[in-house]
Amino acid sequence: MAVTERAFSIIKAPLITEKATLVSQERQFVFLVCPKATKKEIKEAVEAIFKVKVEAVNTLINKGKEKRFRGFLGQRSDKKKAYVKLAEGHTIDVGAVI
Repeated sequence: MAVTERAFSIIKAPLITEKATLVSQERQFVFLVCPKATKKEIKEAVEAIFKVKVEAVNTLINKGKEKRFRGFLGQRSDKKKAYVKLAEGHTIDVGAVI
């Protein structure tokens, strides 16, 4: 898969948290992805954008919390995260991506 606009619409942003930093030492990287993206699409997009070999992709959906905004009940949007495990010898410089 060549680097296309679709690949960039699937991978929204790298996620930089304390947990994401810890798992990056095990060749795992965390990305915010499009909610409708499949594991196969995520794998192809990461391989195309970063030119690495992806070993596995695990996804999860964080449900948005209900919050009050100026007295009215509202809801934050849901987010989908992808934990991408890279093959041996491959790495991503997440600092350069931001």
